[in-house]
Amino acid sequence: MKINPVYTPFTALALKFVGVIMIVSSLLDYISLAIPPKIDSSNALREWMWVTTTQVVNQGIVPLVGIAFMVVGYWIANSIGTSSREPKSHISWTFVISIVLGVVFLILALLHTSNTFDRAAKANERIKEQATQLESQLEQQSQQIDTVIQQLKDPEKRTQTEQELQRLEEAIQQGKIPANQLAQAQAQVQIIKNLLEVSQQNPDAAPNEFKEKNLNKILSEKKEAEAQIINQVWKPGIKTIINSFLLAIGYSAISLMGWRSVKS
Repeated sequence: MKINPVYTPFTALALKFVGVIMIVSSLLDYISLAIPPKIDSSNALREWMWVTTTQVVNQGIVPLVGIAFMVVGYWIANSIGTSSREPKSHISWTFVISIVLGVVFLILALLHTSNTFDRAAKANERIKEQATQLESQLEQQSQQIDTVIQQLKDPEKRTQTEQELQRLEEAIQQGKIPANQLAQAQAQVQIIKNLLEVSQQNPDAAPNEFKEKNLNKILSEKKEAEAQIINQVWKPGIKTIINSFLLAIGYSAISLMGWRSVKS
């Protein structure tokens, strides 16, 4: 039987050599990633686990390809009759590493599932807390506006407010306001003008209009933040989980089939 000239001892050796380099290099990367930095809280630990698991899974295909090179190299050597001079332990350790990595990626998939749910839950909790605080501040501001508008219904109070507005505008125009307070003063002028205008047009509806307008803004920002959770937590989390499960299946399958072929 004529042997394909591609299947040479050099081809088998080259494939094995490249496979060993890929496997060892990846294992060294995994060891360095597995060394945690200084962690002082459970949240920091989960954050480190999230980032590390993502990095490990993203690189998970490299040792799998290395193992495949080793298996192909062994198969070529066996086909051309040179593997008989090599002990089977040379390929057996490859399958041991494969099954170990299969178990590791299975564990990582389960851990990342837990961390993804925890990360999403905490992000939702932060969003709800922020929304609650903003709604509380909005309620207080609405009450303050209502108080001011009720005061502006008094002609004397209105006159005093208009005089205060005039003095403030003159101070801004004459450059009497310090530069670091100018923006605040200009904002105050605009607020007073708006209150004077609103108190004259529709004073009773002004607080509710202010509250409704800003409440819609808060709800809109809340929805945007929830959408970011989907893009920044759920999508990458699910992707990593699926990839980790696939890698676990791939490593385990290669190991089981390899052991059967070695025994036979």
